[in-house]
This record gives sequence, C-alpha cells and structure tokens, in this order.
Amino acid sequence: MTVNIEYEAEQKLEIPWEQIIRDVVEAALDYEQCPYETEVNVVLTGDQEIQEVNRQFRGMDKPTDVLSFPSLTFVKPSDFSHAEEAFADCFNPESGELMLGDMMISVERVIAQAEEYGHSRTRELAFLTAHSMLHLCGYDHMEDGERLVMENKQEEILKGRGYFR
Repeated sequence: MTVNIEYEAEQKLEIPWEQIIRDVVEAALDYEQCPYETEVNVVLTGDQEIQEVNRQFRGMDKPTDVLSFPSLTFVKPSDFSHAEEAFADCFNPESGELMLGDMMISVERVIAQAEEYGHSRTRELAFLTAHSMLHLCGYDHMEDGERLVMENKQEEILKGRGYFR
C-alpha cells in the first residue's frame, strides 16, 4: 500500500496526521476487502485552495471539508472482481498497485468541525479520510439509503481502529 501525502496547508494540524491517514486508509481497504495493493494520494490543504477545486470540478464556489477523485467507476461499490479487466489502465506500471484515487482534505475544516461536533481533531481527520476512502471505493450518499450505508461503514471502520467521538 502506498499513501502519498502532501501537506500544503498553512495552518498546522498538531496531531500525527500522517499516521492517522495511513491507518484509516488501510482500515478502509481491509474493511472493504480490497484484494489489491493500492495507491492513494492525499493533499492536506486550506479552505481557499479546496474552494477553488470545488468550484472548478463541482461548480460549487465554497470551501468543503473533503473532496474525492476516484480513479475507478464501479458498477457496484467495492466490487473489485473485474478490476484487472475493467481498470487495467488504473494499475501503476512500476509498482503494480491499483491507483484508487485522490483526496483533498481541508485542514481548516478539520479544526473547525472537530470543535463544532465536540470531538478531537484526530477523530475528525480519521472520519474525513474514511468518508473519502468509501467514495474512492464507489460509494455515494446522494440518496438516504446510500447515506445510511456510508454512515454505518464509516463508523465501523473508525471503531475498528479506535477512533471514537
């Protein structure tokens, strides 16, 4: 598993952010039973930068907490059974790892939302990472049923690694 992390935010996140992200990425992949070694790219950024990307890619001119950019299009979430045939171009030719996708997380939102929801920055970063990983595995939350599935999976992933509210 390769997790490439770039810290581009001006604001400091005074927690072991690299360890938390790697831990949750691994937990999510295990939980979703991904049969491949994977590569995930993470950018920790600020509100201004994530707002620009949100505007550019989603047409929403406002900051957000996390953006996910999956490399794969799943017919059914986390169905990796046809990955080698359907996603042949999504394997890194050097490492052989499945390039699952990219995520951007706003450090400013991590700090603000941890305060707003009354839990730690560690828990908030872990939550946003788990949430994004589920998007990278093909899950969405546009409808209530999908939202409930994602919420349950997020909580299970976080509980499994000891990230509690």
